[in-house]
Amino acid sequence: MSKTLIAYFSASGQTEKLAKTLAEVLGADIYAIKPETPYTREDLDWTTKKSRSSIEMADSSFRPPLAENTQGMEAYGTIFVGFPIWWYVAPTIINTFLESFDTAGKTIIPFATSGGSGMGKTNAALKPSCPESRLLEGRVFKAGASAVELKSWVESLGL
Repeated sequence: MSKTLIAYFSASGQTEKLAKTLAEVLGADIYAIKPETPYTREDLDWTTKKSRSSIEMADSSFRPPLAENTQGMEAYGTIFVGFPIWWYVAPTIINTFLESFDTAGKTIIPFATSGGSGMGKTNAALKPSCPESRLLEGRVFKAGASAVELKSWVESLGL
């Protein structure tokens, strides 16, 4: 049986909490998706059109470079990918991550944290980055979601 990975990008620590709980529930490995240049508070100010995150999200083809390579991903058949929702989709660094290794034949399951929005058009934005994978519909959680809630969700996926 192939292994399961919880990969996550966390700008403020909220998604990291959720990812760690999910990894514990599944007994899965965990991988932090980190940008080559860390985001500052000013970079994340979505109310400013000139902030780094606003500029990146305005260009769906933008791919922020990763801080680390993604060697070893061939060992995983199922990859849960966590992130905060930005502009109703995953941050483009998630596309960078998915495009950094061969996702063919893998099951990719997005999960997210959000201040109030749903998954929006996340799957439509991610599918071109993992075209030969099985991309399941994701779900938004509160950062403090319980292990019981996460276990119930995973069971509902029928993996």
